[in-house]
Amino acid sequence: MNYYIVIPSHNEEAFIALTLQSLVAQTVLPTKIVVVNDNSTDATAAIVMEFTKNHPFISLINKTSDAIHLPGSKVIQAFQKGLETLDDNYDFIVKADADLIFTSNYFEMIIQHFQSDAKIGMVGGFAYIEQNGDWILENLTDKDHIRGAFKAYRKECFAQIGGLKPAMGWDTVDELLCKFYNWKVVTDASLKVKHLKPTGANYNKTARYKQGEAFYTLGYGFLITTIASAKLAMMKKRPLLFLDYIQGFWKAKSEKKPLLVTPEQARFIKNYRLQKMKQKLF
Repeated sequence: MNYYIVIPSHNEEAFIALTLQSLVAQTVLPTKIVVVNDNSTDATAAIVMEFTKNHPFISLINKTSDAIHLPGSKVIQAFQKGLETLDDNYDFIVKADADLIFTSNYFEMIIQHFQSDAKIGMVGGFAYIEQNGDWILENLTDKDHIRGAFKAYRKECFAQIGGLKPAMGWDTVDELLCKFYNWKVVTDASLKVKHLKPTGANYNKTARYKQGEAFYTLGYGFLITTIASAKLAMMKKRPLLFLDYIQGFWKAKSEKKPLLVTPEQARFIKNYRLQKMKQKLF
């Protein structure tokens, strides 16, 4: 199977070489890798260019945008910029962050999953972070969710869900839309990805409010938002984030922010979330 990788990057000179080295060492190489250098002020672009000299399937695209890191919109706009440079001669497309180390057989295993079932639309492993010299699971999401840092989409599934939404919540709505269209989402615990920079390390107060806005634009409603906000705040071990999330939800509601999904999809998402909550409770 042919696969393309798009890597949005902003000031990743400390990590991008490690990420690219792990990709060029794959047992099944990607057909194309596009690194989108989004307004970096460090040596990110120069490091990528060194890789392009020996690996012609790697290319660099430069993009200029606001340097402020708001989760969702900035990274997906950069991803879209890279996607626009690619043809559609791929079997699956990967959105990857620039601060990861993949095991050498990572994408060989991803291919095996896609080949095992034509209804599998998305596949991914699990993120691990370093603590006191040990690599431990970055436990921020449920085990059936693929982290936004590394998402692999079958081409047909990617087209049906309409690509990725340039807003916070994109890495949740993509999976919910997969389920809406009856695609399977597969996580493989044997695939361990080293995540070199903790999630949200550069997020500011405005970004934290964005999480509540994301819950609103996903069509969650207040009850599901309250439960999801409490759970996420506790998983991050920062209980006061709950208040930021709820404030962000009400702000989005008062401003009548547009939903990321259709009314039909919103109903499906709300029912799906409620069913998942009931399963965990009972």
